[in-house]
Amino acid sequence: MANYSAKDVSTLRQMTGAGMLDCKKALDETDGDIEKAAQLLREQGKAGAAKRADREASEGAVAAVRSGDAAAVVELRCETDFVAKSAEFVALADELAALVAGKGEDAVSELDDEIDNLRSTLKENISVGRVRRLVADSGQVVDTYLHQQAGRGVNAVGVVIEGGTEELAHDIAVHIAFAKPAYLSRDDVPADEVATERATLETISRNEGKPEAALAKIVDGRMNGWFKERVLLDQSYVRDEKQTIAGMLGSARIVAFAQVVVGA
Repeated sequence: MANYSAKDVSTLRQMTGAGMLDCKKALDETDGDIEKAAQLLREQGKAGAAKRADREASEGAVAAVRSGDAAAVVELRCETDFVAKSAEFVALADELAALVAGKGEDAVSELDDEIDNLRSTLKENISVGRVRRLVADSGQVVDTYLHQQAGRGVNAVGVVIEGGTEELAHDIAVHIAFAKPAYLSRDDVPADEVATERATLETISRNEGKPEAALAKIVDGRMNGWFKERVLLDQSYVRDEKQTIAGMLGSARIVAFAQVVVGA
């Protein structure tokens, strides 16, 4: 039986910043003596991650995995693009996405030890970023798209559509990757955000000397452009700008989408 508690492990992690497994091993080897365990971790070069945790993790890799009727997009963060492109880092991002697709978003915690180990090995602040899982119900299809650079995913998309094909779902996913919409429909845009933008555009239009009688129509036109930038259904399809996403869907319907982009 171990001569230490879970609280001792937590204390040692806070003292040294080392991973959970490393802390447990150190306590095992020092018969539960926290000070000796901390010294051992320092000697092994496994201490110091606590300081790394304060550094910004603005780099990373994203992964997209489809498993049956579910798909997951996951972000794994780090500090440098050198680490982000490493094989073990990319493999862990893929493993996280596969786990989420199969089990759900909470399943990322099952790889906490692996993340701790990688943090110690690569000596960077590594953490899980955004995690999304999409599930297709009966009559729906799910698909993904992953844009890669230098061997790692940098832009991952998942989309669920109803009444359409996997090919259509994939085309929509590719569009989302490049157009980066924030919302599916106008109804999803927060009312206060719409009101603020409309008021701003009214002020701009007045300052430009636009006639008061035409102001409402002018603002409506500019609001349409504003919606087109951030609302998926309003956007022009990236491969055919004469067609909107709403138009290319026909009788199909986008149920949900998710996107994660490195550094966004």
